[in-house]
Amino acid sequence: MKYAVVTFGCRVNQADSLGFEEQLLASGAQASSPQEADLIVVNSCSVTASADQGTRQTIRRMARDNPRAQIVVTGCYATRRPDEVGALPNVTRVVPNDDKPRLIQILKEKTAEDAGNAETNVFSASFAPSAVSSDGDGPCGATIQPGVAGRTAFTLRVHTGCAEHCSYCIIPTTRGASRSVSVDEILRQVERVALAGFKEIALTGVHLGSYGRDLQPASSLIELLRALDAGNRGLLFRISSLEPMDCTRAIVDLVATTDRFAPHFHLPLQHASNRLLAAMRRPYTIEYYSALVDEIRARVAGASIGSDIIVGFPGETDEDFELLVDYLERSPLTHIHVFPYSDRPGTRASAMTGKVSGLVVRERGRRVRDIGRVLADRFRASQVGTTHRALTLEDGSHAVTGNYLKVRIPPGRERNEWVRVRLTSHDDGELLRG
Repeated sequence: MKYAVVTFGCRVNQADSLGFEEQLLASGAQASSPQEADLIVVNSCSVTASADQGTRQTIRRMARDNPRAQIVVTGCYATRRPDEVGALPNVTRVVPNDDKPRLIQILKEKTAEDAGNAETNVFSASFAPSAVSSDGDGPCGATIQPGVAGRTAFTLRVHTGCAEHCSYCIIPTTRGASRSVSVDEILRQVERVALAGFKEIALTGVHLGSYGRDLQPASSLIELLRALDAGNRGLLFRISSLEPMDCTRAIVDLVATTDRFAPHFHLPLQHASNRLLAAMRRPYTIEYYSALVDEIRARVAGASIGSDIIVGFPGETDEDFELLVDYLERSPLTHIHVFPYSDRPGTRASAMTGKVSGLVVRERGRRVRDIGRVLADRFRASQVGTTHRALTLEDGSHAVTGNYLKVRIPPGRERNEWVRVRLTSHDDGELLRG
């Protein structure tokens, strides 16, 4: 059986999709393009209306290009609108997020149900009973290797769920309550990933900063990071998105004083108007955020600091937007993801008055993206002449630095090698000895 996994949205989805691929490989399936696959697993996102639309368009295109493929859809859009997703062409199964850890096991059970039906039983040759673990929690007998499906770093989910309920966000509804993986289990997974050959692991969670609060006994993100710091010395850990109130001084100090963690922070701001931050139910002020990123810039040499920004939130005035522009232009941020606001039915924001017109939202989004390009160029220019440990990508002609800069390097290296690189321009680096 040939399979393809198509992933939308956040790093948590990326981590979940890696798990699907490991289990499929363990079952004897072969990775393929969607055009050639017998089975396509779509891991959907629903953070915005455009994310929903992107999933629908992709499924329709894949069904048109490969009408014999069976399409299984999971993720947040599948959880939020299962009937809508199930009505799309070639979709044979919709698996909500709660059942996502058992997705491959569910397909195996479907195979048993379909036994004897030659037209629908495309999975039977690969899903032998011994090939997939009985609880569907993980791979059995095979693991994904660096370079499979274009991956060099491994994305490891350590947490899912969220209890924050920001007024614009549907994710607490689609992901459920906060649930953390135990420190001991994470350490076991890290060793397994290291043995598979990975040199970089991205730690991810829906609300990563709340890691461990639900465990018995309770733990915390800093405890997890310290345990990782004491472990396998050949690995670099990259901390994915952290809410500003969860990025503690202890975490900043750890990143500043050890080479085990990439000097890379992603801290969603969303807005620079305190009035709008309150309406969004974000538990910090622009003054708090500004002080935090200024401290990171002072403490962690060459750190990249990314952020998420929402434009066009209900009630956003010209004055609010200019506060955002003013802060971003003078901020130490190095890259920005811009999200035009869109209603998510069931959220508090969807019932708010003062909706901003689509034309204004698009123009504000364009202005912030332009600022983001200036910030990214400024950061790259500041790094010319600096030296970094970097991990080779693709065919060895590129490498990514700890502070998240992708640069061209001279040929001759394999993928997934540590190298020393001195940046010679915005986009290029020279290799150094040692």
